[in-house]
Amino acid sequence: MILPKVRDPRFVTVRRGGVLTDADHHRLALWAALCAEHVLHLFEAVRPEDPRPRRAIAHARAWVRGEVKMMEARAAGGHAMGAARDLRGAARHAAYAAGQAGAVAHVAAHELGAAAYAIKAARAAVPEGGSESAGRRECQWQRERLPPEIRALVLDDQRLRNDICWSVFTP
Repeated sequence: MILPKVRDPRFVTVRRGGVLTDADHHRLALWAALCAEHVLHLFEAVRPEDPRPRRAIAHARAWVRGEVKMMEARAAGGHAMGAARDLRGAARHAAYAAGQAGAVAHVAAHELGAAAYAIKAARAAVPEGGSESAGRRECQWQRERLPPEIRALVLDDQRLRNDICWSVFTP
């Protein structure tokens, strides 16, 4: 589980009673797409003919540009997660990262799911002795690409939800 039982109003849009602006919602979606895309090759190495994870990432970005509706981005995210179901390891986690990125249009808090699954993919892609180090490097790579406008929000979210995100954000 990557979502908290009680929704954080910082991840609920203003029009739904929260405090998240559309601009920051878009930034979260773009960052999630970037995190997922960074590990996408781990899925595509196993299933090069399956476009669903790449399509979910593209739909997340298209939603930000206003080219697709939220439901289309969310559906693409669901299809990416479907691509993961019969896989294991890095490829599975990479597809789930893409699925989570697609779902950010619907629920902004999925941004952390995309990042967490990308870290899990990076960990699973290396021999067991190097998995912790690979995860830390991936987490650092992600943090270096956080837009300044959402940096504090995401870092605090990582701190608050680290336990339900497999502790992948632990330094």
